[in-house]
Amino acid sequence: MQRRYDLDWVRILAFALLVPYHVGMYYVSWDWHVKSPTLVPAIEPLMILTAPWRLSLLFLVSGVATRYLKDKLAVGFLRQRSWRLLLPLLFGMYVVVPPQAYLELVEKVPGGYHAGYLGFMRQYLQGGDLHCMAPGDCIDGPTWNHLWFVAYLWAYSVVLWVAGRLLPQSWRDTGAGFLRRACEGQGVLWWPMLWLVAARVLVAPLFPSTHDLTDDLYNHLQYGLVFTLGYLLAKTDGPWEQLRRSRHGMLGLALASYMLMVVGYLQFDDFDNIPAGPIAALRTLWGVMEWSAIAAILGYARACNPKDSRLLRYLTAAVFPFYILHQTVIVVLAHNLKPLQIVPAVEGPLLVVATFGLCLLGYEAVRRIRWLRPLFGLKRELTAVPVPDARPPAGSPRRPGSRPA
Repeated sequence: MQRRYDLDWVRILAFALLVPYHVGMYYVSWDWHVKSPTLVPAIEPLMILTAPWRLSLLFLVSGVATRYLKDKLAVGFLRQRSWRLLLPLLFGMYVVVPPQAYLELVEKVPGGYHAGYLGFMRQYLQGGDLHCMAPGDCIDGPTWNHLWFVAYLWAYSVVLWVAGRLLPQSWRDTGAGFLRRACEGQGVLWWPMLWLVAARVLVAPLFPSTHDLTDDLYNHLQYGLVFTLGYLLAKTDGPWEQLRRSRHGMLGLALASYMLMVVGYLQFDDFDNIPAGPIAALRTLWGVMEWSAIAAILGYARACNPKDSRLLRYLTAAVFPFYILHQTVIVVLAHNLKPLQIVPAVEGPLLVVATFGLCLLGYEAVRRIRWLRPLFGLKRELTAVPVPDARPPAGSPRRPGSRPA
C-alpha cells in the first residue's frame, strides 16, 4: 500500500493544535508551568474541544507509522526507533526543556528564585526535587515535560518489539485477529469507544494521569489501545472505509457529546467536588467524544484523499522538531511579555503567531546543520526526494518518486 498522505496531514494538523492549546494553558485556571497575571476561564470550554482526542489521535497515527516502518526494516527496527526517539528525548530533557523548569521556579517560588540559570542548571543536572511548594507538589529535574509523548512512543515500540521476539506466532496471530475482527464493519466505531469510556469512568479516578510512564495506568490504557489499533489496522482497508462512510454521524456524535460535557461542567464551580453521578456522566461523555472525534477526523481525511506535494513533505519533516521546540518557546515568550502588560485578547494571538514563526525559524536552522539534525529526530543527511508526477529536467529520464513511510 502507498504512503497514507491523509494521515500525514492528520499528524501535521494535530501537532499544530498543540500551539494554541498550550498558549491557552497560560490563561486558564488550570495549573501550568507559567501563568498569566490575567486569567481567562472563559476559554476553558474551547480547551475541552480538543483535550479528549488530540493526543490519542497522535498515538493512533504513530501506530500506523510504526507498522510501515517495521515492515520496511527487516532488521534493526528497535535500533532505528531508539535512535530517532531517545536521542531527541535526551537532548530535549537536558537542553530544550530546562528553561521551562527554570521559569516555573522563577514564577512559583515564594519571593522568587534567585540562583540564576547556571546555578539552576547545576542543581537540575544533579537530579531530584528542585523545589517543593507543598508535599507532593514539587518541581524536579531532569524532566521531560511535554516530551513525555516521545518517551511513551518509544516504550510502546519496545513492547511491540519484545512481543514480536518472545510471544509465539500463534499467540500474536490470535490477538491481532481478535482485534481486527472486533473492528470489522461498525465495530470500529463502537468497540474502541466502549474501551475508552470504561477506562475514563473506572480507571481514571483511581489512577489519574501522571505522564510518569511507570505510574500512569489510565494513559497506558487509552494511548496503548489506540497505538495498537493504528498498528494492526494500518494496512487493512475495511475499517478505514467504514470510518469514511460514518464520518458525518461520528462528527455529530462528537459535537453533541462536547456540548453536553460543557453544559455539565458549567453547572459546577469546583471540578474537584462534582458529585459521583454527574462526574461519571461527564467522564462517559469524555470517552464518547474522544473516539467519535478521532473517527470523524480519520473519516474526513480518508474522504479527502490528499496527494503528495512538496508542502506536505516539508511539513512532515518539520513537525517533530517543531514539537520539540514549541512549548519552551511559548513559556519563554509568555514570561518575557509579562512586563508589557498586554491584554490577553491581543497577547494570546501574538503568542500563537510568534511561536509558529520561531519554531519555523528553528526548524530552518536545524535542518541545515548536519550534527543538529539527529538531535531533533531528523536523518543526518538531507536528501532531496522527487515528488511523484513532477516533470523531470530536460534530457533526464523520469523516475518514480518514493520515500520511506
